[in-house]
Order: sequence, then C-alpha cells, then structure tokens
Amino acid sequence: MRLLTTGETAEYLRLKERKLYELVADGAIPSTKVTGRWLFPKEELDHWLVSSLVRPEGLGPVEPMPIVGGSHDPLLEWALRESGSGLATLPEGSEAGLARFTQGELIAAALHLHALDGENVDSNVNLMRDKANLLDSVLIAFARREQGLVVAAGNPLKIGSIGDVIKKRGRVAMRPKGAGAQLLLLMLLHHTKASIDLIKCISPPCPTGPDIAQAIRAGRADCGIATRSVANTAGLDFAPLIWERFDLVMRQRDYFRRPLQAFLGFLRSPELTTRAEELGGYDLSSAGQVRYAP
Repeated sequence: MRLLTTGETAEYLRLKERKLYELVADGAIPSTKVTGRWLFPKEELDHWLVSSLVRPEGLGPVEPMPIVGGSHDPLLEWALRESGSGLATLPEGSEAGLARFTQGELIAAALHLHALDGENVDSNVNLMRDKANLLDSVLIAFARREQGLVVAAGNPLKIGSIGDVIKKRGRVAMRPKGAGAQLLLLMLLHHTKASIDLIKCISPPCPTGPDIAQAIRAGRADCGIATRSVANTAGLDFAPLIWERFDLVMRQRDYFRRPLQAFLGFLRSPELTTRAEELGGYDLSSAGQVRYAP
C-alpha cells in the first residue's frame, strides 16, 4: 500500500494543506496517523474520489467491456460459451487480468493467486480484503482445480515434484510473470528452498496451459505447471501438486446484469457438472457461491 504525506496528498488532490486538514478533522477523507504524522493511502484516496463523483442526470458510469479476463481455464471458457452469456474471454494471467479489471476494462476477472508463505493461505480472499479499489466488488467461486506438472506421455523423466525437475534438469515451459501458475511455481520453489535460477526454462513464455501442453507435445519442453484438465485434453501425463481456488471477481453492480446472471445460473447446471467430470481435476461443490463481499 502506497502512503502519501500531507504535502503529497494536497498536491495530488490539488487542495491547499489547510483544506486537507479540515477534511481530516471532519473525518471526511481516508487517513491514518503514524508517529504524529498524517498519512493517506493512495488507493483509498482513489476510491474516495470515485465514490464521491457527481455525474449529470442520465449519465451513468462507463460500462466495462463484456469480457472475462485474467486466468485461462478450459472449463470456464466452455461455460462462458455454452451459457449463452455473450461474454468473451481475454486470458492474460491472473495479475494482468486484475489490472485490467481495476481499470474498468473488463466485467470480470478469473483469479488463482498464490502467496510464498503457503498453500493454506487464501490469496484470492486476502486480495479482496487488502485492495481498496475492490471495495465495491465481490468474489465468486468457480471451482477448485487440481494443479500439477504436465509431462510427456509415459513420464519418461519420472518427474513427480519440483525437486525432480531441478534434479533431472527438466526443460520447463513457463507462464508469463503474474500468471497464477507462475506464482504457484514460485511458491513451490520457496518451499523447497530453491531459486528459479535452478530451473531450466524454455522461451518464450506460454500464454496459457494448453500452450504449455503444446510445447511438451512438440518436444520443446519436458514439463510445465498446468491443470489436470489440460493434461487430459492433450493426452499427456500429470503429476499432481495442489488443489487451488479458482474464482471470479466482479463489481457488485455488474453481478446483477444479464450476461453475468446467465453465466452464474449455468454454474448450477448438470451440463457443467458433466463437462467437468469429462475434463477431470475439478471440484464444483462451491460453484457460484459468494466467497467474499466487503
């Protein structure tokens, strides 16, 4: 969280410091006092500005594009299409999708975040709690997914863990920086007290899980982190590592709009259950549930 001083805040808001102190005294502006100095969280200030914005009558907020960005998932992509929601996808990775979402470019973003300090940390929910610019958003469960190492058919290198990858000098197909699978790789390396410099990476990075599978099938890579569904679809082997939360973040005002309602209603359909069983590696027991709302 970036904290601004009184002078920086006055300049950012184009106010005189005297007026700023008046707002603080009235409790009308986000602020905190640390060792006798007033500090102002920039993200809170941005939210304060947007929430107090006055618009001419009949002029609503700018509508986001009907696109679900963020992380790629084969079942999510299929569900968006089959639900009749009319929503498109833009899979760029969890952090890239979240950045577009917070800028108002997307109607929703798919997330599977990971923290270095452990698989038991609910990083998706923690993000919602920590980000002031998500105060008007809600986190909806899509699925729990099985993530692991996708390897060539027959697993010729007998890879079953990150330690095996390092020991056997396996060529790894990487995801871009900020992608959930890449965050998972960093977490696993942290747990094994290993550096990413020990990983033999191929380039360029693979945009999605199916691109990792293609690199392995083509012989350019020996393994890569992706879901069991990706491995099954590509006819490759899979070494399981972790079950993770795969969620969608959306604005509360957009939750009730027809495209998202059509999609969310489809999450309770038998068709989705059947498709998930065919792909493998999904737990839909909480699909559609609100996981976090401010």
